[in-house]
Amino acid sequence: MKKIHWGVVLAGVAVGLAALILTAMGNPANMGFCIACFLRDTAGACGLHSAAKVQYVRPEIIGLVLGAFLMSVAGKEFKARAGSSPALRFVIGAFVVIGALAFLGCPLRMVLRLGGGDLNALVGLAGFFIGILIGIACLKRGFTLKRSYEVSTSEGSVLPTVMAALLILVLTVPALFKASEAGPGSMHAPFWIALLVALVVGALAQKSRLCMVGGLRDAVMLGDFHLLYGFAAIFVVTLIGNLAMNQFNLGFALQPIAHSAHVWNLLGMVLVGWGSVLLGGCPLRQLILAAQGNGDSAVTVFGMIVGAALAHNFGLAGNPDSRNDAGQLVVGGISAAGKAAVIAGLVVLLVIALWNMPKKEAAK
Repeated sequence: MKKIHWGVVLAGVAVGLAALILTAMGNPANMGFCIACFLRDTAGACGLHSAAKVQYVRPEIIGLVLGAFLMSVAGKEFKARAGSSPALRFVIGAFVVIGALAFLGCPLRMVLRLGGGDLNALVGLAGFFIGILIGIACLKRGFTLKRSYEVSTSEGSVLPTVMAALLILVLTVPALFKASEAGPGSMHAPFWIALLVALVVGALAQKSRLCMVGGLRDAVMLGDFHLLYGFAAIFVVTLIGNLAMNQFNLGFALQPIAHSAHVWNLLGMVLVGWGSVLLGGCPLRQLILAAQGNGDSAVTVFGMIVGAALAHNFGLAGNPDSRNDAGQLVVGGISAAGKAAVIAGLVVLLVIALWNMPKKEAAK
């Protein structure tokens, strides 16, 4: 168990350092790694949404998948499996990302934001934990998306193949893809450096099973905290790094690409936490599982991509705090449509949870 602990810690340290390096080299502040944001940017680059400020093929996503794939093959852990309620996983994945973009970050970015002093992420963490507790209650009542089955290698290789093809197209026919000229999509580290860093992080995440949802779930249900060591390491590394580089900014207002509409920060992450427990892992973990042959996780990732596209096509995503011309704080948040989408997501998760619990037999 000590080896597993240190492996998770090493992966956490690597993620924290990677986030600091990528941010220093051009990624948006407090966004060295964000699965939801990077899926959104990649979806925009492929023309799936028209929000001009968030369009860029993020090599971090490609690198995470290919790094995890190579590590799983090298460690003989690639196992092609699928068939566990793929349609429901697609829907849940879409709503998880809608919730994450309402908050403006996935669980990984939430930790990075905490390491940068963003107290709005504490509100998000509270919502995330509430969502996980709700998900655990569903599991204890017998919720399941049913078992998966062994499938062909080609079925299990879908997401790594898609990412390899995307990499080839970006390198050989870059004009196919859109790229932001302003906004978060225009802020990025050099392509090859981001890709190399993500390859290493993907390999370590695969080997360590790094997952914040799994960590909190196991801590509550089993008293097993070892997966949380990795996220503690991410927080400590980013906190020290931000303090050393004078980039630590403690407070709620005007944090980088964040808003202080607390109710929707909380509810957005309730949706993320609950949905991720039902799926069996956070967005990062879904990428890694898909890379090592899990076809159901691949379907979930495609659902997340569609959810990110919907969030920006229909104005569901959060808007960061800003200042008006008079210098006054304008609190961001989400639109009425975004609020409706978050509430709808919570209702959908409730329906899915209830439908997939054991049915009591009628008394004879």
